[in-house]
Amino acid sequence: MEKKKFYPSEYILITIGLLLYAIGWIFFWAPHQIVAGGIAGVSLMLRDALGISFGVSNFVLNIALIVLAIKSIGAHFGIKTVYASLGLSGILLALEPFSNQVIVEDPLLSLFLGGFITGFGIGIVFSQGGSTGGTDIISMFLQKLTHLAVGRLSFYVNLLIISASFLVYNSLEVIIYGIVAMGISSYFVDKYLQGNRQSIQITIISNKFELIADRVNGELGRGITVYTGTGWYSRSQKQVISVIVRKREEHKVMKMVHEIDPNAFVSVSTVKAVYGEGFSSAMF
Repeated sequence: MEKKKFYPSEYILITIGLLLYAIGWIFFWAPHQIVAGGIAGVSLMLRDALGISFGVSNFVLNIALIVLAIKSIGAHFGIKTVYASLGLSGILLALEPFSNQVIVEDPLLSLFLGGFITGFGIGIVFSQGGSTGGTDIISMFLQKLTHLAVGRLSFYVNLLIISASFLVYNSLEVIIYGIVAMGISSYFVDKYLQGNRQSIQITIISNKFELIADRVNGELGRGITVYTGTGWYSRSQKQVISVIVRKREEHKVMKMVHEIDPNAFVSVSTVKAVYGEGFSSAMF
């Protein structure tokens, strides 16, 4: 089996995503007792009900779930998930002293800002192939018992955690806030991933097509198609390069082309969907 390459940039981005997620919880949700599901939600309730440290309980629960995952699912569930789970616990521990400081007085505004920040944070983690574990691990375990979809089980588990907040805070308002917060966070996760996965098709016409094709293929690892076209004005044949890349890679391609042939003709068009190696798997 081919070993996966280690890319430090992926772990740096996962860490940034975890930091954003922790900031959303510590500075915007925790001060207003907004339980938006997840193991962090359980940790918040344990803190307020029993006085147990937010970060410590999160760490212990995540360790327990990782052990459960290894025993029931297998160690293949991912080193990035282990890194993200433990990394999040460490960040929460570091930020916990600030968890009672109210930055935004209005709970609704704080709810929205927390959802915005946590959503983009988790989006970054997901985009790099990571996961914070927690309820995802619980859902994968339950999936083996119930054969329901993991996404649906994750929703049910988070809804149960949010509903349990009534036992701690004795308030239906807290449940409503939690459901809304979970929805806002999920919305921004989707928005981030949609933008991150958007693809474009770049068409390049240049006399130095071989140099351009070799460099784009070598540095980005993207497949290149080269075909012959006829310029109707000059009635001469030209080699045309076609490549599909992620939107975020557009600047890199344009820079390569400009460095090799500043006079190259380049057109960029948005692609609705791309399936295959290096992109999304076909859903048939």
